[in-house]
Amino acid sequence: MGGLDRSVMRLPLVAVLALALSACASQKFRPVSDTPVRIGKPYTVRGVTYTPAPDPNFDVLGYASWYGSESGNRVALGERFRPKWVTAAHPTLPLPSYVEVTSLETGRTIVVRVNDRGPFARGRVIDLSRGAAEQLGAKRAGIIPVRVRIVDPPEKDRKRLRRGKPARERERVSDQALANLRAQLAAGVRQGLVQAP
Repeated sequence: MGGLDRSVMRLPLVAVLALALSACASQKFRPVSDTPVRIGKPYTVRGVTYTPAPDPNFDVLGYASWYGSESGNRVALGERFRPKWVTAAHPTLPLPSYVEVTSLETGRTIVVRVNDRGPFARGRVIDLSRGAAEQLGAKRAGIIPVRVRIVDPPEKDRKRLRRGKPARERERVSDQALANLRAQLAAGVRQGLVQAP
């Protein structure tokens, strides 16, 4: 390259790398833990106010979507977002919480660790990580009808989820129960109690 000194050309690259590394070092993530549980204050997104609160009877029908890297690298709980882990976002449940998510298309049921806030889109009751969507068999569909209910899984399952592994597989919902849940969801949509996406 003519008479340019190569050490001068390397300087900007070294400076860029140093800045990138310092930015990574300044990003502090909360360790993955179930304590302390955080409730949080009411907050508003797109004109809708959400009030986080414990709900030991939480059991809803609605629609789930999934999200990946576009969510950023930190979840509301302060942990690092890992798209392949079996996690989810919910607007009001305590963080973390554990929920059982059942696909009303297939009857497949999984346990998911809620560590983020969302979804804030019409008709969605939960946003699944890519890993959770894949385990549920919902990645291709994008949005699926689901039942979401709060659960208290054994420590063995909690530990697996905290380490990025799926919890033990749950029994598939029977065809009769699945038909009943689908009918309840359809009635909820007709009555305006559930928003269809």
